[in-house]
Amino acid sequence: MLGLHRSTCYYEAVPESAANLALMRRIDEQYLRTPFYGSRRMTVWLRGEGEEVNRKRVQRLMRLMGLEAIYPKRRTSEPAPGHKIYPYLLRNVAVTRPNQVWSADITYVPLRCGFLYLVAILDWYSRYVLSWRLSNTLDGVFCLEALEEALQIGRPEIFNSDQGAQFTAREFSGRLETAAVAISMDGRGRALDNVFVERLWRTVKYEYVYLHDHVTGVACHAGLTGYLKFYCEERPHQSLDYRTPAEVYWGTSLGRRNRQYHQ
Repeated sequence: MLGLHRSTCYYEAVPESAANLALMRRIDEQYLRTPFYGSRRMTVWLRGEGEEVNRKRVQRLMRLMGLEAIYPKRRTSEPAPGHKIYPYLLRNVAVTRPNQVWSADITYVPLRCGFLYLVAILDWYSRYVLSWRLSNTLDGVFCLEALEEALQIGRPEIFNSDQGAQFTAREFSGRLETAAVAISMDGRGRALDNVFVERLWRTVKYEYVYLHDHVTGVACHAGLTGYLKFYCEERPHQSLDYRTPAEVYWGTSLGRRNRQYHQ
Protein backbone atom coordinates (compact mmCIF):
# COMPACT_ATOMS: atom_id res chain seq x y z
CA MET A 1 0.00 0.00 0.00
CA LEU A 2 2.89 2.36 0.70
CA GLY A 3 4.70 1.48 -2.51
CA LEU A 4 7.58 0.11 -0.44
CA HIS A 5 9.32 -3.08 -1.51
CA ARG A 6 8.51 -5.86 0.98
CA SER A 7 12.15 -6.74 1.64
CA THR A 8 12.79 -3.15 2.72
CA CYS A 9 9.99 -3.25 5.32
CA TYR A 10 11.56 -6.31 6.89
CA TYR A 11 15.09 -5.04 6.43
CA GLU A 12 17.76 -6.76 8.49
CA ALA A 13 21.38 -5.64 8.62
CA VAL A 14 23.57 -7.44 6.14
CA PRO A 15 26.26 -9.66 7.68
CA GLU A 16 29.15 -7.28 7.00
CA SER A 17 31.46 -5.99 9.71
CA ALA A 18 31.39 -2.34 10.76
CA ALA A 19 34.87 -1.99 9.25
CA ASN A 20 33.68 -3.31 5.89
CA LEU A 21 30.62 -1.06 5.91
CA ALA A 22 32.80 1.99 6.61
CA LEU A 23 35.14 0.91 3.82
CA MET A 24 32.24 0.46 1.41
CA ARG A 25 31.06 3.98 2.09
CA ARG A 26 34.54 5.36 1.38
CA ILE A 27 34.71 3.35 -1.84
CA ASP A 28 31.29 4.63 -2.91
CA GLU A 29 32.22 8.27 -2.24
CA GLN A 30 35.50 7.95 -4.14
CA TYR A 31 33.84 6.10 -7.01
CA LEU A 32 31.55 9.09 -7.63
CA ARG A 33 34.67 11.26 -8.00
CA THR A 34 36.70 8.75 -10.03
CA PRO A 35 34.37 6.23 -11.70
CA PHE A 36 37.29 5.03 -13.83
CA TYR A 37 38.96 3.47 -10.76
CA GLY A 38 38.85 -0.30 -10.79
CA SER A 39 39.77 -2.47 -7.82
CA ARG A 40 43.52 -1.99 -8.37
CA ARG A 41 43.45 1.81 -8.35
CA MET A 42 40.85 1.88 -5.60
CA THR A 43 43.12 -0.31 -3.46
CA VAL A 44 46.07 2.02 -4.06
CA TRP A 45 43.94 5.05 -3.17
CA LEU A 46 42.64 3.42 0.02
CA ARG A 47 46.14 2.49 1.13
CA GLY A 48 47.20 6.07 0.52
CA GLU A 49 44.37 7.11 2.83
CA GLY A 50 45.72 4.85 5.58
CA GLU A 51 43.44 1.84 5.04
CA GLU A 52 45.13 -1.55 5.39
CA VAL A 53 43.40 -3.40 2.56
CA ASN A 54 44.32 -5.83 -0.17
CA ARG A 55 42.91 -5.94 -3.67
CA LYS A 56 40.92 -9.13 -3.07
CA ARG A 57 38.93 -7.46 -0.29
CA VAL A 58 38.31 -4.32 -2.37
CA GLN A 59 37.27 -6.46 -5.34
CA ARG A 60 34.72 -8.33 -3.26
CA LEU A 61 33.22 -5.17 -1.77
CA MET A 62 33.01 -3.38 -5.12
CA ARG A 63 31.31 -6.43 -6.63
CA LEU A 64 28.85 -6.50 -3.73
CA MET A 65 28.10 -2.80 -4.31
CA GLY A 66 27.67 -3.26 -8.05
CA LEU A 67 30.61 -0.96 -8.89
CA GLU A 68 33.12 -1.38 -11.69
CA ALA A 69 35.51 0.90 -13.53
CA ILE A 70 34.16 2.86 -16.48
CA TYR A 71 36.32 2.43 -19.57
CA PRO A 72 36.00 0.60 -22.90
CA LYS A 73 36.48 -3.11 -22.30
CA ARG A 74 35.12 -6.40 -23.48
CA ARG A 75 32.83 -7.28 -20.55
CA THR A 76 31.10 -5.20 -17.87
CA SER A 77 27.55 -5.65 -16.54
CA GLU A 78 26.67 -9.29 -16.94
CA PRO A 79 23.25 -10.31 -18.26
CA ALA A 80 21.81 -13.53 -16.94
CA PRO A 81 22.53 -16.58 -19.12
CA GLY A 82 20.14 -16.77 -22.04
CA HIS A 83 18.86 -13.20 -21.69
CA LYS A 84 18.57 -11.19 -24.88
CA ILE A 85 20.85 -8.16 -25.35
CA TYR A 86 19.44 -5.20 -27.28
CA PRO A 87 21.43 -2.66 -29.33
CA TYR A 88 22.15 0.88 -28.19
CA LEU A 89 19.62 3.11 -30.00
CA LEU A 90 20.58 6.59 -28.80
CA ARG A 91 23.83 7.32 -30.61
CA ASN A 92 23.47 10.70 -32.37
CA VAL A 93 19.78 10.90 -31.37
CA ALA A 94 18.55 14.37 -30.36
CA VAL A 95 16.29 14.13 -27.31
CA THR A 96 13.80 16.98 -27.71
CA ARG A 97 10.66 16.12 -25.72
CA PRO A 98 9.36 14.35 -22.61
CA ASN A 99 8.63 10.62 -22.92
CA GLN A 100 10.95 10.28 -25.89
CA VAL A 101 13.60 8.44 -23.84
CA TRP A 102 13.49 6.94 -20.35
CA SER A 103 16.37 5.23 -18.63
CA ALA A 104 16.93 3.14 -15.51
CA ASP A 105 19.85 2.28 -13.27
CA ILE A 106 20.64 0.84 -9.84
CA THR A 107 22.95 2.30 -7.19
CA TYR A 108 24.22 1.40 -3.71
CA VAL A 109 22.88 3.34 -0.69
CA PRO A 110 24.75 3.01 2.63
CA LEU A 111 22.98 2.76 5.99
CA ARG A 112 24.55 2.89 9.44
CA CYS A 113 24.29 -0.88 9.87
CA GLY A 114 23.96 -2.13 6.30
CA PHE A 115 23.03 -0.99 2.85
CA LEU A 116 20.25 -0.99 0.26
CA TYR A 117 19.96 -0.81 -3.52
CA LEU A 118 18.07 2.03 -5.19
CA VAL A 119 16.60 1.84 -8.70
CA ALA A 120 15.17 4.88 -10.49
CA ILE A 121 13.46 5.45 -13.82
CA LEU A 122 14.22 8.86 -15.30
CA ASP A 123 12.86 10.86 -18.22
CA TRP A 124 15.95 12.03 -20.14
CA TYR A 125 14.58 15.28 -21.49
CA SER A 126 13.16 16.68 -18.25
CA ARG A 127 15.31 14.76 -15.68
CA TYR A 128 12.01 13.90 -13.98
CA VAL A 129 12.17 10.83 -11.72
CA LEU A 130 9.10 8.86 -12.77
CA SER A 131 9.44 6.14 -10.15
CA TRP A 132 11.93 4.51 -7.79
CA ARG A 133 12.24 1.60 -5.39
CA LEU A 134 14.56 0.45 -2.59
CA SER A 135 15.53 -3.17 -1.95
CA ASN A 136 18.05 -5.07 0.18
CA THR A 137 18.66 -7.57 -2.63
CA LEU A 138 19.55 -7.28 -6.29
CA ASP A 139 16.69 -9.45 -7.52
CA GLY A 140 14.66 -8.03 -10.38
CA VAL A 141 11.35 -7.65 -8.53
CA PHE A 142 11.92 -4.10 -7.29
CA CYS A 143 13.00 -2.99 -10.79
CA LEU A 144 9.84 -4.45 -12.32
CA GLU A 145 7.72 -2.72 -9.66
CA ALA A 146 9.35 0.61 -10.52
CA LEU A 147 8.70 0.03 -14.23
CA GLU A 148 5.04 -0.79 -13.64
CA GLU A 149 4.58 2.43 -11.67
CA ALA A 150 6.32 4.53 -14.33
CA LEU A 151 4.13 3.07 -17.06
CA GLN A 152 1.09 4.28 -15.13
CA ILE A 153 2.36 7.82 -15.75
CA GLY A 154 3.33 7.62 -19.41
CA ARG A 155 5.03 5.55 -22.08
CA PRO A 156 8.43 6.26 -23.63
CA GLU A 157 9.40 5.73 -27.24
CA ILE A 158 12.77 4.29 -26.14
CA PHE A 159 13.82 2.75 -22.80
CA ASN A 160 17.57 2.64 -22.11
CA SER A 161 19.44 0.68 -19.43
CA ASP A 162 22.70 -1.17 -18.88
CA GLN A 163 23.09 -4.89 -19.53
CA GLY A 164 22.54 -5.94 -15.92
CA ALA A 165 20.53 -9.09 -15.25
CA GLN A 166 17.66 -7.09 -13.72
CA PHE A 167 17.04 -5.28 -17.03
CA THR A 168 17.80 -8.13 -19.43
CA ALA A 169 15.41 -10.44 -17.57
CA ARG A 170 12.54 -11.65 -19.71
CA GLU A 171 9.96 -10.27 -17.25
CA PHE A 172 11.39 -6.75 -17.54
CA SER A 173 12.06 -6.62 -21.29
CA GLY A 174 8.80 -8.45 -21.99
CA ARG A 175 6.84 -5.78 -20.13
CA LEU A 176 8.44 -3.08 -22.30
CA GLU A 177 7.74 -5.01 -25.48
CA THR A 178 4.10 -5.46 -24.42
CA ALA A 179 3.88 -1.67 -24.05
CA ALA A 180 5.38 -1.25 -27.57
CA VAL A 181 8.52 0.44 -26.23
CA ALA A 182 11.81 0.18 -28.15
CA ILE A 183 14.54 -1.25 -25.88
CA SER A 184 18.06 0.21 -25.89
CA MET A 185 21.03 -1.06 -23.86
CA ASP A 186 24.37 0.58 -23.14
CA GLY A 187 27.46 -0.69 -24.88
CA ARG A 188 29.73 -2.74 -22.63
CA GLY A 189 32.03 -0.54 -20.60
CA ARG A 190 30.11 2.60 -21.59
CA ALA A 191 28.33 3.88 -18.48
CA LEU A 192 28.25 7.34 -20.05
CA ASP A 193 25.62 5.99 -22.44
CA ASN A 194 23.32 6.40 -19.41
CA VAL A 195 24.89 9.65 -18.23
CA PHE A 196 21.74 11.38 -16.96
CA VAL A 197 21.03 8.67 -14.38
CA GLU A 198 24.69 8.75 -13.33
CA ARG A 199 24.31 12.50 -12.70
CA LEU A 200 21.15 11.84 -10.70
CA TRP A 201 23.02 9.41 -8.44
CA ARG A 202 25.79 11.93 -7.81
CA THR A 203 23.25 14.60 -6.87
CA VAL A 204 21.15 12.34 -4.64
CA LYS A 205 24.18 11.05 -2.77
CA TYR A 206 25.94 14.36 -2.19
CA GLU A 207 22.79 16.36 -1.44
CA TYR A 208 21.02 13.76 0.67
CA VAL A 209 22.45 10.28 1.29
CA TYR A 210 25.89 11.32 2.61
CA LEU A 211 24.36 14.03 4.80
CA HIS A 212 22.17 11.56 6.70
CA ASP A 213 22.93 8.47 8.72
CA HIS A 214 19.82 6.34 8.50
CA VAL A 215 19.62 3.24 10.68
CA THR A 216 16.73 1.42 8.97
CA GLY A 217 15.46 0.91 5.45
CA VAL A 218 12.10 2.43 6.40
CA ALA A 219 13.79 5.66 7.57
CA CYS A 220 15.89 5.76 4.41
CA HIS A 221 12.78 5.32 2.28
CA ALA A 222 10.98 8.14 4.08
CA GLY A 223 13.96 10.46 3.68
CA LEU A 224 14.43 9.70 -0.01
CA THR A 225 10.72 10.23 -0.61
CA GLY A 226 11.06 13.79 0.68
CA TYR A 227 14.32 14.48 -1.15
CA LEU A 228 13.19 13.15 -4.53
CA LYS A 229 9.98 15.15 -4.25
CA PHE A 230 12.15 18.22 -3.68
CA TYR A 231 14.46 17.22 -6.56
CA CYS A 232 11.57 16.94 -9.02
CA GLU A 233 9.31 19.74 -7.87
CA GLU A 234 11.41 22.44 -6.22
CA ARG A 235 15.08 22.15 -7.17
CA PRO A 236 15.84 24.29 -10.27
CA HIS A 237 18.22 22.72 -12.79
CA GLN A 238 20.73 24.84 -14.64
CA SER A 239 20.50 22.57 -17.70
CA LEU A 240 16.72 23.19 -17.76
CA ASP A 241 17.08 26.99 -17.72
CA TYR A 242 16.51 26.86 -13.96
CA ARG A 243 13.13 25.20 -14.26
CA THR A 244 12.24 22.12 -12.25
CA PRO A 245 11.98 18.64 -13.79
CA ALA A 246 8.24 18.60 -12.99
CA GLU A 247 7.67 21.85 -14.87
CA VAL A 248 9.52 20.56 -17.92
CA TYR A 249 7.98 17.07 -17.86
CA TRP A 250 4.37 18.17 -17.41
CA GLY A 251 4.75 21.36 -19.45
CA THR A 252 5.11 24.95 -18.19
CA SER A 253 1.36 25.46 -17.92
CA LEU A 254 0.90 22.19 -16.03
CA GLY A 255 4.05 22.13 -13.96
CA ARG A 256 2.78 24.19 -11.07
CA ARG A 257 -0.57 22.40 -10.95
CA ASN A 258 0.83 18.89 -11.25
CA ARG A 259 3.12 19.02 -8.22
CA GLN A 260 2.04 15.58 -7.03
CA TYR A 261 5.12 13.35 -7.08
CA HIS A 262 4.42 9.72 -7.98
CA GLN A 263 5.84 7.59 -5.16
